[in-house]
Amino acid sequence: MGGAAAAPRGERPAGLPVPDAEEGRTGRGEARVEDALADPVVKAVRDTGGYGGAVYLRSHDRRSLVLCVMSGVPRSLLKPWWRIPVSGALPMCETFRSGETQYLPDERATMLRFPQFTAALPYSFAHAYQPVRVGGETVGVLAVLGSSSREPAGEEEVREGLRRAGRDMEERLAEYARGLPGRTDAEAVAYGIEYDDQPVSVRLPTPPAQAVAIGMIEWDLAGDRWSGDDDALELLGVSREEFGGTMAAVEERVSPDDLYELRAARRDAEDTGQIRGRHFRVLEEPRDDSEAVHYRPVELWGHVVRARSSDRLLVGALIDVAGGVTAAEAAERLPDGLFSLDQDGRVIYANRRCQDLLGSDLERLLGHYPWEVLTWLRDPAYEDRYRAAMLTQQPVSYLVRDPDGVWLGFVLYPGVHGLTGRVFRTTAPAGAEPGRALPPSSEPAAPPTGLVTTARAGALYHVVQMASVLTESVTVRDVCRAVSEQLLPAFGAQEVALYSVRDGRMYLLWEDGYPQHFLDPFEGVSLEADLPGVHALTTRLPLFFESPEELVGAYPRLALDPMTSWAFLPLIASGHPVGSCILGWNTPHRFTAEERSALTALAGLTAQAMERARLYDAESAVARGLQEGLLPHRLPTVDRLRVTARYLPGTKGMDIGGDWYDVIRTGRGVALVIGDVEGHSVGAAAVMGQLRSAVHSFAASGRPPQEVVTHTNQLLAELETDIFATCCYIELDPATGHARAVRAGHPPPLLRHPDGSAEILELPGGVLLGVQPDADYPVAEFTLEPGSVLALYTDGLVEVPGSDIATGIETVLSCLAVSRTDSMEELADRILGAARRAEDRPDDVALLLTAYDPAGAG
Repeated sequence: MGGAAAAPRGERPAGLPVPDAEEGRTGRGEARVEDALADPVVKAVRDTGGYGGAVYLRSHDRRSLVLCVMSGVPRSLLKPWWRIPVSGALPMCETFRSGETQYLPDERATMLRFPQFTAALPYSFAHAYQPVRVGGETVGVLAVLGSSSREPAGEEEVREGLRRAGRDMEERLAEYARGLPGRTDAEAVAYGIEYDDQPVSVRLPTPPAQAVAIGMIEWDLAGDRWSGDDDALELLGVSREEFGGTMAAVEERVSPDDLYELRAARRDAEDTGQIRGRHFRVLEEPRDDSEAVHYRPVELWGHVVRARSSDRLLVGALIDVAGGVTAAEAAERLPDGLFSLDQDGRVIYANRRCQDLLGSDLERLLGHYPWEVLTWLRDPAYEDRYRAAMLTQQPVSYLVRDPDGVWLGFVLYPGVHGLTGRVFRTTAPAGAEPGRALPPSSEPAAPPTGLVTTARAGALYHVVQMASVLTESVTVRDVCRAVSEQLLPAFGAQEVALYSVRDGRMYLLWEDGYPQHFLDPFEGVSLEADLPGVHALTTRLPLFFESPEELVGAYPRLALDPMTSWAFLPLIASGHPVGSCILGWNTPHRFTAEERSALTALAGLTAQAMERARLYDAESAVARGLQEGLLPHRLPTVDRLRVTARYLPGTKGMDIGGDWYDVIRTGRGVALVIGDVEGHSVGAAAVMGQLRSAVHSFAASGRPPQEVVTHTNQLLAELETDIFATCCYIELDPATGHARAVRAGHPPPLLRHPDGSAEILELPGGVLLGVQPDADYPVAEFTLEPGSVLALYTDGLVEVPGSDIATGIETVLSCLAVSRTDSMEELADRILGAARRAEDRPDDVALLLTAYDPAGAG
């Protein structure tokens, strides 16, 4: 969702320090930021009675929140939300921006406060969010998920659990940041707590499993002699003193019903040289005073080795299988198909009946998503049911029709460590559709209490989510990025290309997932070319191909990439052709009627957003050209001074700002000026241009600082624009370093001394320009020492959302003090980087830096 792209796996973004194997490790041994978060996340889930948790951290560029650690929820389930814009309309983003805890007990509360989030995840679950702070600065968000239908934890209990976890995380992250090499304590928080990699999964604790006992044995086949270690003899239920060490002694411990299996094991060894899981029961000591006989199931595995040519020695293991194998045997006796998926949705078990019903053997299924092996399960509706089960933690049922037209019923039973499912033949009611909730009467047994039959969300909810994201996309590049980041994960595609039409030809705007240079031959093709992307646009009809054979059959001379299914979507806005969107899948993909409708609707939304973004780009170019034309193109060179300036726009479209700066030669030296006209409009920019011209004229005529500001104030009042402005005017004598300053409602300058210390120059000042025509503006005097640096800035640099302006000034002052560099350009960039990390600047930013260097030239 918005934000810069993640760094390649295994790499870290530029500027982010890599902890040394020893030096970067904290007292807890946490060399990576994920290590500092893992235990608190698990504890937060436990303390709040939830089933899953996650931590988002801010990205290096501060534009995004990036999923760092998650627990109890499959990574694949949240993949579309691995990276989200800080400005997004999502609860975790709101928590990060406001610094306030969010508690949403059910889907009703979520819908009321975050309708876009409900559109993306239309399921009923409880969720709560806690800001993660370090040194008073919000660096991330902790989220916990819980079931809204089970007995929920109380709100205060959830909030207290989040607060405890937040404090724990703050301590661990602060310790981690202090351990980063190459950073001072002051820089640790500002630079160290950030993330741009893929999320790390942490398993929630599982109940301790029964330990499996294994004993090692040796069996001399020629002499029928047995020997074993203490574990093997314990499994046989006999002490070393009592054991005779013969085959007969072993047979005495084996159930009479299973003696054949033991003897067959000997034949296996002689015929094949190995024994593979011969199963029999051995006598164990009575558990009580009764005379009942108890047996324990074991398995024998081994292979034959030869010490000499005449010896036949079997080396093997006796394994206690009470529980494991017997559970699998019980599952094999069920009349229904039974399967188990791990937390990520991959098959880890399927009984024989399940294999028969699905038409696939266990070897093909193990370790794969079911829909990867069985293409007829590759339907967004079925994935939606799986997602609903895992997020609500409640059973879910639905209907499936296999390739032979047989209706199958599926019931999913979720847990935090995975999912168990039943599958069985059933009779579908009239008008039934695949993916619909399973009617209770069609099940062979009554469904469990609380069976969820939530209406199918399907692919169409992606339309709602895309619409909400595109409303926040401003430039053409924003639209392209949003389409790529939404469509690929939403529909499981692997590549996307967006083309626009210009002068009767198609030009590439954006691509993701294609082989390098594959799209080069298609650049600038005419609208008469025999290509599916062109035909989709000219006919205004989407084209879908579910196999390479279909595509080649329609376009025999078309060069194919490694994909196997494609969608070619026309982008039409208000009847006007805008371009084409091409999607590709690397596995066979079936386009359901619902999915075709959703993709077609999304193409229309994309086209509308693209047209709007084109107009914005054109408007923005004109507006920025006007604004930049009002600012000085080049600062004058002044002996004994090194001066540099920066300007960053913070608004959109034609809403341009009124920040300005200037360096003006006067009869007594040089004037350093910075100002800010209130508002964001063409009118504000026009007033800024008038004020800058007035100041320049008054200063160049030799008037003293007080008169320059007083006359400028009178001029603005006479304009009767109802617009006010701030200004800081400093006249400096480069020969002596003596300065005279006047301030009109503007933030105070900052001064770094030659020894590296920095201070705020609390100069006396007057009211804003344009408020009182006869206002008085006092003059303050100070002297710069050689090697000093003076910083003038507008309030856009120090305004931080959720904080006061004093905090922003302290941040800039700290950066000015610790940034020991002789380059004014580098210093300016560092200050901007430290103070302006948010994606959307609430205001424009102007910065003017001056270094006093009597021994040098300008």
